[in-house]
Amino acid sequence: PQLPQEQVLKFYKTMTLLNTMDRILYESQRQVGGTTAAGGGTPKAGSTPQPPPLRPQGRISFYMTNYGEEGTHVGSAAALDDTDLVFGQYREAGVLMYRGYPLDLFMAQCYGNADDPGKGRQMPVHYGCRDRHFVTISSPLATQIPQAVGAAYAIKRADANRAVICYFGEGAASEGDAHAGFNFAATLECPIIFFCRNNGYAISTPTSEQYRGDGIAARGPGYGVMSIRVDGNDVFAVYNATREARRRAVAENQPFLIEAMTYRYAARGSERRAPKNHLFMDFFFGFSFFFALPPRGRIGHHSTSDDSSAYRSVDEVNYW
Repeated sequence: PQLPQEQVLKFYKTMTLLNTMDRILYESQRQVGGTTAAGGGTPKAGSTPQPPPLRPQGRISFYMTNYGEEGTHVGSAAALDDTDLVFGQYREAGVLMYRGYPLDLFMAQCYGNADDPGKGRQMPVHYGCRDRHFVTISSPLATQIPQAVGAAYAIKRADANRAVICYFGEGAASEGDAHAGFNFAATLECPIIFFCRNNGYAISTPTSEQYRGDGIAARGPGYGVMSIRVDGNDVFAVYNATREARRRAVAENQPFLIEAMTYRYAARGSERRAPKNHLFMDFFFGFSFFFALPPRGRIGHHSTSDDSSAYRSVDEVNYW
């Protein structure tokens, strides 16, 4: 797409900030570091300092990272109108971040402190913001799908010229609520975008053990839902697909299903370790995605910078 430089920089900065926030909050729950002798305690004379065993910090109770999937957040969020309604699952923090949600409120929500808009009534990463049209996240898988369809139907009846986007993973697509939502959206002709992040694993269940069909996009035609499969690690491809999906949803009152093929570069959440077979996935995911550049690296290599990991704007370079 032909995008202004400022918007492309916003893509990159949002993904970089999201990665940094992930690292801080993951370590807030999961582990601490330091420089002591192996096993902790005072290092012996002449010994080589070693980090202590990983142990929970316990500052927050739970966290779910977005590593590897940030391109799906930013690319789709950029293609939407700011008034479009978002129903997330629990790995779409980048969508809310792209819309300008303050970093301190992300932190406050995860810590459940006095500044948390929800006052600690929700689990960490269950964000929500009415001003930014982001519906509070529900824990049970796929419950947001029929809810999003209902909201889209209300928008259609109000002739509001808006769309709804509903995010979920390929695991949630196996839930009964997903099938009910797809069918309702098609029969009621609702302006909704179903955005499926297919990262190859539903918690610890690989796609090879979850379904035998051709992914999630292939299910759309069975319900009369237009569908497309896109490289979820290419933020520009995601942008193009979502922009076209939104155009059709609003102009034609038709649901649209996007399956973004990506990869989860970490365990499902900080409460568990990655499954032993996580790095030995089927050929398609293991080679096409795990060894491919993550979204932040992809957008860097779309540029002309020699070192995309050190990509900076002209103003930043001049300042430093």
